[in-house]
Amino acid sequence: MVAPTATPEVDEILEDTTRGGGPIPPFGGGGDDDSAGEDRRPGNPSPDRYSTGMAIGILSILMFFMALASAFIVLRRGSGVWVTVRLPRILWVNTVVLLASSFTLESARRRLAFANLAGFRRLWLATTCLGLLFVLGQVVAWRQLVLSGVYIASNQASSFFYIFTAAHAVHLLGGIGALLYVLIRNFEKSKLPRRTAAEVTSYYWHFMDALWVFLLALLVLGH
Repeated sequence: MVAPTATPEVDEILEDTTRGGGPIPPFGGGGDDDSAGEDRRPGNPSPDRYSTGMAIGILSILMFFMALASAFIVLRRGSGVWVTVRLPRILWVNTVVLLASSFTLESARRRLAFANLAGFRRLWLATTCLGLLFVLGQVVAWRQLVLSGVYIASNQASSFFYIFTAAHAVHLLGGIGALLYVLIRNFEKSKLPRRTAAEVTSYYWHFMDALWVFLLALLVLGH
């Protein structure tokens, strides 16, 4: 029985491969997917790079506040000179404002997902204004305590109140700076896509919201 011989077309392919022509492209093509968007353009950093950096930053901030919270709990239980501080009522208003900012931020991101840039800017600006309003509300709370004669060095409880609220406000100002960056930055020529910047910024902002709720609950329970 005579073995089948290769067709001329097969011979040409084999000869081309042995000459260094390279392997046959895989089925379905092996080119770049243009529909993937600018996140996958050659030279653009991976979005995971920014998310990982933000996660590391959030973790370091969380460790800092957990150390403060641990000291607060230990002193609250073991100190014999602990004097509770009456919390200003405006703190509850500030909390509502900050939680509302998370809602407007996510609404802005939904507008961006549907390519509604005008709606995104409007809601993103509202989020930024709510963040600034929260910080101003915290200043009002500090002023109310000062007018009532409660200072940072008055007692242990007042010290923790000022440290908690001031440290949180400073970190929140960093988030406001990030919101302004996303709002005014021209992303057309940037390697960082606007959607990635908005997403990473939202991680930080929601974390600051949750952190404030935790700190307020700690102050209330300590009271």
